[in-house]
Amino acid sequence: MNVILIAVISLGAIALVSAVILYVASKKFAVYEDPRIAQVAEVLPQANCGGCGYPGCSGFADACVKAGSLEGKLCPVGGQPVMTKVAEILGLDAAASEPMVAVVRCNGTCANRPRINQYDGAKSCAIAASLYGGETGCSFGCLGCGDCVAACQFDAIHMNSETGLPEVDEEKCTACGACAKACPKNIIEIRPQGKKSRRVYVQCVNKDKGAVARKACTVSCIGCGKCVKVCPFEAITLENNLAYIDPNKCKSCRKCEEVCPQGTIVALNFPPRKPKVEGDATVVTSKKVEVPKTDAPKVIEASEVSVTNVPEAEA
Repeated sequence: MNVILIAVISLGAIALVSAVILYVASKKFAVYEDPRIAQVAEVLPQANCGGCGYPGCSGFADACVKAGSLEGKLCPVGGQPVMTKVAEILGLDAAASEPMVAVVRCNGTCANRPRINQYDGAKSCAIAASLYGGETGCSFGCLGCGDCVAACQFDAIHMNSETGLPEVDEEKCTACGACAKACPKNIIEIRPQGKKSRRVYVQCVNKDKGAVARKACTVSCIGCGKCVKVCPFEAITLENNLAYIDPNKCKSCRKCEEVCPQGTIVALNFPPRKPKVEGDATVVTSKKVEVPKTDAPKVIEASEVSVTNVPEAEA
């Protein structure tokens, strides 16, 4: 009985000493966490998509609090309303940020980019890209396996069965960048959404020389440079046989779209252009003209009247 009592007392003493040691250690090595981090994390959408550039919503909350400024920080899922709430918690100013959206920079549809072989393997763009260049002559374009669709958490991108290309739903897209990261060909880009969702961009990433690129795809960029010459804002650069439009410099004048011989430059969500009026001659149609005379008025047909523009000096 004494042995059992001694054992119990010994274990109790050891537990007490251990508890004291742990308590002292917890106080000495305690890490202070700003309570505002938890408050910021609560207003975030908890999508943990990584579109903000930080490891999840908790990482983004920690960065916002520690930085002391919200400049350059944006939650793509929550957008400006969420950033306004974060700013209120931290007592900072929420800088207005331009909405972004994912853009598919490939127009290599089945009609524009004919297939020359058939891929019979795992349905994954990452695997297909590591094995070969694709089913067409263009080794830069979309592989069509849908890795971007699987990566999107918001059901904002789908494969078009007719074209074989992914299409982005602007209303659902949060510009988190998951689809862009999943694409091994880097054809998906996160660009400013633009005023009234209007954007001008080069829908091609082919860097082959003109003749080779055109043979692989009928709407590929051939690096002719006409768009670069006509742009009045120096928003277009030509590198490695491929044109690129800087969204921060582009003013959407659409002059580049007019001169592109391949139709590679896309102007999205713009109203249709007004038809150009050819010539200055006045056209008169089926209208009767009364010509007063001293005797009696005579009604003649418009086809008998020749109307021309007369210079003011001769009028």
